Amino acid sequence: MLVIAALAITVGIGILRGAASPVEAVTVDPVGGETTDAAAAASVYVHVAGAVVAPGLYRLDAGARVVDVIAAAGGFVDDADRAAVNLARPLSDGEQLVVPRVGEEVPSGGTGASGDGRINLNTASAAELESLPRIGPAMAQRILDWRDANGRFTSVEDLLAVPGIGEKMLEALRDVVTV
Repeated sequence: MLVIAALAITVGIGILRGAASPVEAVTVDPVGGETTDAAAAASVYVHVAGAVVAPGLYRLDAGARVVDVIAAAGGFVDDADRAAVNLARPLSDGEQLVVPRVGEEVPSGGTGASGDGRINLNTASAAELESLPRIGPAMAQRILDWRDANGRFTSVEDLLAVPGIGEKMLEALRDVVTV
């Protein structure tokens, strides 16, 4: 009961601080292909799906966390699996956050395999990561933990920030992973 109350307070705070709203359309400068609004440069776009009140595309300030986008989406629905969502994780631009319902498998963003057979670091499961050379269960979990704590990998070189991965291991992985 205490956990639910704390979660409700956290979501409430996110609602109060979040001035985020669903995005109906994204405007792009037809000449340069970049957004013209300076504020848009300091923001992230996140697609929220699943067990939230108002699924959709949301624009939030850079540095926003999962709690902020859940609040912007109206909060969890009654049967949402709240424990499957890390509310403290920072969001990344272009990410999709799928909130599962109780009893549903936690979505991993689809298969971690890309069209060319490489493993996508941003969507791979622990088992898919373990299929990589020199990656066992402990290292796969470190990669997942890093992704949960820091958001999406922006390049393969981001693997160097994962504890235990150095230049030699990165070279072994470079041709078999993607972001």
